[in-house]
Amino acid sequence: MTEKADLVLYNANVITFDPAKPKATSVAVRDGKILRVAGNGAHEHFTGRKINCNGKTLVPGFNDAHCHILAFASSLLSVDCTPSSVSSIADIKDRIRKRVQTASDGEWIRAFGYDEFYLAERRHPNRSDLDEAAPNHPVKLMHRSRHACVLNSRAMSIAGITNETQEPDGGVIDRDLQSGEPSGMLFEMNDYIENKVPPISPAEMERGVKLANDAYLSQGITSLQDATATNNIETWKLFQRLRDSGSLKPRLSLMMGMRYMDQLLEDGFEPRHGDNDMRLGALKIMISEARGCLCPSMDELREMVSQAQDNGFQIAIHAIEQNTVEAAVSALESIYEKSKKDNHRHRIEHCSICPDSLLDRIENVRALVVTQPSFIYHSGERYLETVSEEQLPLLYRISSFLKSGLKPSAGSDNPVAPLNPMLSMHTAVNRKTQKGEAFFSRERVLPSVALEMHTKAAAYASFDEGVKGTIIPGKLADFTVLSDDPLKIAPEKIRDIKVEATIVGGEVVWRS
Repeated sequence: MTEKADLVLYNANVITFDPAKPKATSVAVRDGKILRVAGNGAHEHFTGRKINCNGKTLVPGFNDAHCHILAFASSLLSVDCTPSSVSSIADIKDRIRKRVQTASDGEWIRAFGYDEFYLAERRHPNRSDLDEAAPNHPVKLMHRSRHACVLNSRAMSIAGITNETQEPDGGVIDRDLQSGEPSGMLFEMNDYIENKVPPISPAEMERGVKLANDAYLSQGITSLQDATATNNIETWKLFQRLRDSGSLKPRLSLMMGMRYMDQLLEDGFEPRHGDNDMRLGALKIMISEARGCLCPSMDELREMVSQAQDNGFQIAIHAIEQNTVEAAVSALESIYEKSKKDNHRHRIEHCSICPDSLLDRIENVRALVVTQPSFIYHSGERYLETVSEEQLPLLYRISSFLKSGLKPSAGSDNPVAPLNPMLSMHTAVNRKTQKGEAFFSRERVLPSVALEMHTKAAAYASFDEGVKGTIIPGKLADFTVLSDDPLKIAPEKIRDIKVEATIVGGEVVWRS
């Protein structure tokens, strides 16, 4: 007897993350969901399209638990100034000059991705540098971290930034110590500047998102969790249009800025509004110390998390430095003591510097950590040179997160770091910098844990473990086909594993 299926993948090495059936060789799909997970020969009992995987490894689709989709799309339309493309301020100026040659009069030049640590001059560019490259066009050069940018004189004039300009909350205008004149360098002011800069046209943004979509699918990513604090209802509508047009294939969990909670409630958005294709995620709160003090203040932060919790929302708090991580934990403690709610799954995004005392406190309030393993690879040399000896061992403590019960999941923070789940897993397992230097090897994790962080744990972080993250009948048919088995290959070879195919809802959306 045969059974109807839409797609059957067979002769595969299936890693299911199902404790009842951890391994299989075939998966049948119907109506976008997993119908059967079985062993050798089972494919013969199904009708429908059949794909012989030729022994390749089939895993749950990769889920990027922390990324920034529109920023990535914008970066793909911008002048590439990432460390892989430029090595000096002279290189940056040359690239901007080339873009000016094709720009229309008065057109804004957007550039992205520089990191002063990897520039020959070991300094940030300034307005004078950018003026030399583009004297007649406004220029905005974004730092790799997305927490700083540089404007040239034309851009600063348009933005109205002068000697007398007051700094917005949490922002810093770098100035000459004697004259007070702005250097062009701005910290934590991207939102402020974006309100002054003409937005990218809808047609151009859609082009950028299509490029981003191709990049996601080529890396085996079937789900995205956008963690942008400026997301609002207009962003939601934009992504609805992009998904309806087919420009963005991966499923989407969209965080919203905490500041928009009242508007969300007024417009009928409830926690986890939406469906499996696109759903409302956590409310995002940013904590900064750019001006030497917490922004928002501790009282304001406690009030924010209390309001979000009272309205049933999951909270995601951006916290990097030890002081900001402690502030996040303190705020979560204030609401946990009132509610004793264990399954809120409030998240600390990054949790970059975390001593043992904070690990225990995070576990005590049942919070999750969403971390970025690839930062060790891409920025490890910078950390080794610039972070204090006391804090270096506290950076991205993935094994410690796991042992403390924090259920760590992994995100790229793209475009801050390049997209590459396999490199992210490789770094979690090997803990080595780009130059091969060991980075506190005691924080390494097993390959199975690294893979789980990018699949099962990532789904748990967004309350989606019931529909994705494991290969179990009834769940969404989202898969990634890999050239090799990351659980069996030599750990130092994990980064060399290639994505062979990406499948979303039973549809093969990308093949190598």
